[in-house]
Amino acid sequence: MEPIRVAVQATDSITQTGLASFLRTRSEVAVLDVDMVTEQDVLLVQADRMTPQIVASLRQGDLAMVPKVLLVGDLRENDVLSAVECRVVAVLPRSRTSGDRLLEAIVAAGSGRGLMPPDLLGKLLDSVRRLQHDVLSPRGLSAAGLTSREVDVLRLMADGWDTGEIAEKLCYSERTVKNVIYELTSRLNLRNRPHAVAYAMQAGII
Repeated sequence: MEPIRVAVQATDSITQTGLASFLRTRSEVAVLDVDMVTEQDVLLVQADRMTPQIVASLRQGDLAMVPKVLLVGDLRENDVLSAVECRVVAVLPRSRTSGDRLLEAIVAAGSGRGLMPPDLLGKLLDSVRRLQHDVLSPRGLSAAGLTSREVDVLRLMADGWDTGEIAEKLCYSERTVKNVIYELTSRLNLRNRPHAVAYAMQAGII
């Protein structure tokens, strides 16, 4: 098995050096610089808590889609959903995490899996439930932020149908179909139709 490529981002240089040094002693991982990380790698993030500055940095540029392991001192209930939105797939409380547990989380993240303590998982599920009930459902949106009409259009796009065929199938005008696509790509900051289809597939909607 190839080593999991992992980069380290910490709030101070001493912690960053210590984490990187520990990981270099383990054959399961290969440590690289943060500016070399890709979506196929893992980013280990150490923070005392999820400040707005840290959240903003994790959402920017090339780091936005990189799976992340969060080693955190304090994670409040309101921070759980923000962490997930930053593509944090594993959360570890710093005070209760051993080196082996940290390595397990990194390997899990690099293999497309996640790791979260039961208490945080409960908070996440409750946050998602409240988000769905209070924000999305009143607007007719799914958990992926898509309306049922948008999902119908995306499913046909994924099957290779063009605008005219989709309009005929759904009994819409071509202009309506184009508007649906424009609205969802603009709202979700998607680049084009293939990106929209990919988003829906990754979200498990289609």
